[in-house]
Amino acid sequence: MYVGLIAPPWIPVPPPAYGGTEMVVDLLARGLQDAGHDVLLAAASDSTCPVPHAPGMRVSDYGSLNEMISALTHAVTAYEALHDVDVIHDHTLAGPLYLGRPEAVPVVVTNHGPFIRDTLPIFRAMAADASLVAVSRNQASYAFGCSIARVIHHGIDLERIPVGAGTGGFAAFLGRMTPEKGVAQALRIAREAGVPLQIAAKMREPAERAYFDAEVRPLLTREHVYIGEVSDAEKYEFLGDAFALLNPIEWSEPFGLAMVESLAAGTPVVATPLGSVPEIVRPNLNGYLGLADELPGLLPEADRIDRAACRADVEARFSAKRMVEDHLRLYTDLLNHGLAPSSVKDLPA
Repeated sequence: MYVGLIAPPWIPVPPPAYGGTEMVVDLLARGLQDAGHDVLLAAASDSTCPVPHAPGMRVSDYGSLNEMISALTHAVTAYEALHDVDVIHDHTLAGPLYLGRPEAVPVVVTNHGPFIRDTLPIFRAMAADASLVAVSRNQASYAFGCSIARVIHHGIDLERIPVGAGTGGFAAFLGRMTPEKGVAQALRIAREAGVPLQIAAKMREPAERAYFDAEVRPLLTREHVYIGEVSDAEKYEFLGDAFALLNPIEWSEPFGLAMVESLAAGTPVVATPLGSVPEIVRPNLNGYLGLADELPGLLPEADRIDRAACRADVEARFSAKRMVEDHLRLYTDLLNHGLAPSSVKDLPA
């Protein structure tokens, strides 16, 4: 099978630091190639994923994040390069609406963000001639009027993540410096629980810096610190040293890769039960779930969770190999039979 993959234009594949979508595309490209399939990746030209790359792509530009012209130029260039593939898997918002895409090639679209009022009309238009993939059952439940072909949880490269001892004496927070990620909430919870907290978070956008200055900085202490954005190697060491990942999100997050990475490092997760969280965290096995006012009491209990059980659960449910196999089944169904989109209630848990 010859698979064309389209990544967003803003960040290289794989990402040098924060970039969940780009990490998933990188693992999918590598996994498909390792499984014996041909891959052509349309991504920012400074991407280093070791598969063939589509020609003519532009260099990544963090400053152009969500800029319409960059998105449209990227989409046109990508589809022009993918005419000879058997199936196209697009991870962008603009690309599937491009009228110049090859008519005979089936297109799969993964929505990495939420289905919200502003994007639902776009995904409904895509669903007319593309197969939509949701990344969690919770996310799919908001796809009103959209046919979801599959729910496919993300996977991670377990070989790159060592199991840590959790002896650093702190809880970890990993994510973006935004209100919905619950950074300030995490600080309040850790302080009430009497637990040191280290925050590793992306903070590049003006809104992220404004939130940090207004809501996060006043809550920092010697034991509750912001350590900045971390690379992959630094991230896995950071997670492995923590006794828990504190994830008090305040929105219905489509999928929480940080939680899966933490569990792979053997570190249990203490989180609010919103969005995809209950699909990842299994109370008493790999962490605890509770409302924000319950988490200060639950956080110190994370030391009781078996770190080996956390790792084993990820190996069973969230490996890159499983993710690749799920996508290959979808591609094969499209090529062999066409695809009658499934309803969310009929999809396996």
